[in-house]
Amino acid sequence: MQEPSVNVLGGALESCSADPVTGFFRNGCCDTGPMDRGVHTVCATMTAEFLALSKYLGNDLSTPRPEYGFVGLKPGDQWCLCAARFLQAHEEGAAPRVRLEATHQATLSIVPLDVLQANASP
Repeated sequence: MQEPSVNVLGGALESCSADPVTGFFRNGCCDTGPMDRGVHTVCATMTAEFLALSKYLGNDLSTPRPEYGFVGLKPGDQWCLCAARFLQAHEEGAAPRVRLEATHQATLSIVPLDVLQANASP
């Protein structure tokens, strides 16, 4: 079951990425629901700094994992990040840019709106 597709600004949730296809439901959007325990709701543009931090913290997003259909991410790719990992990256000074229109409102239970806005894409 999926929660309503509403973004952090209160509008319709926009697609985050179809190439590579992202989202907990692999529908290109940062939708969420009860099964998404990681709250993969922040649409972010990957940077080398963030990918290195994520790998250091134990979640290697840059190495392809063909057995899972995962091509590996590179700087410039957009991806639905776990809200808590995004907040951690923000606190470490390595947060990637966020697309607010494609970031699910469920994020706000973990990341304050002002933090998202401070890291919003221009």
